[in-house]
Amino acid sequence: MTAPRRARRRSGLLAGLLTRHSVLPGFDLALGFALLYLSLIVLVPLSAAFLKTFTLTWAQFVDATTTPRVLASYRLTFGASFLAALLNAVFGLITAWVLVRYEFPFKRLVDALVDLPFALPTAVAGIALTALWAQNGWLGSWLPFKVSFTPIGVWVALVFIGLPFVVRTLQPVLEELHRELEEAAATLGATRWQTFTKVIFPLLTPALLTGFALAFARALGEYGSVIFIAGNMPMISEITPLLIITKLEQYDYAGATALAVVMLVVSFALLLLINLLQAWARRRQGGY
Repeated sequence: MTAPRRARRRSGLLAGLLTRHSVLPGFDLALGFALLYLSLIVLVPLSAAFLKTFTLTWAQFVDATTTPRVLASYRLTFGASFLAALLNAVFGLITAWVLVRYEFPFKRLVDALVDLPFALPTAVAGIALTALWAQNGWLGSWLPFKVSFTPIGVWVALVFIGLPFVVRTLQPVLEELHRELEEAAATLGATRWQTFTKVIFPLLTPALLTGFALAFARALGEYGSVIFIAGNMPMISEITPLLIITKLEQYDYAGATALAVVMLVVSFALLLLINLLQAWARRRQGGY
């Protein structure tokens, strides 16, 4: 037997040995545990919401989910969440770039501050934002328009809680991005803007879409920090999660679950669309 054949045989035996003696359990067992855990944590609670909604007739469901007050809350919740995630995608990219590519005093402190919305209780965040942006607050007193108790206040709160999702998603990707790519583009005559748009940004697009999706999903379900700064005025600054809580307090459980089902279906459709865009970006990236 020649040396190359012996080497191939040894590598094949080693690969088989590693496959048979995996640290984790086999695929069937691991898949079973994963599906069981997913069902108990996610699918069972969500199915309960659907089952409670099925107690309504179709006419009752449409009436409960399409009143002018409910439609106004949809527009505010989804619109503010989208705009907040969009702004966080832009400035989250800039923040992650600065944290990865530059050295400056108190960098560790700034890096830790990014995670503050993660750890801060939402009620504390809402009170702090209200005190800051109120008409007599530190920042609100200098503005010619109101922020607190308006839809703008809702958007400000959603921007605050969504930024870490974009930064922490992009940061590891930027750390693994080889600077040799930028140097190669520069040697080929590319400007800095061309290097960013043609080389760097396509590589960051999947992670950026993931961060956008996470920030958007987090904003859709936010409640604690928003209710303090929003003012919660029907048809003006009332978000859908607050309307769901209001229906629960009125013992209208079927109406509350009907709104929850609408939020769930629309959110899932939007996140599925973002995941499809992410998969397209990865395929396009692989084609370079």
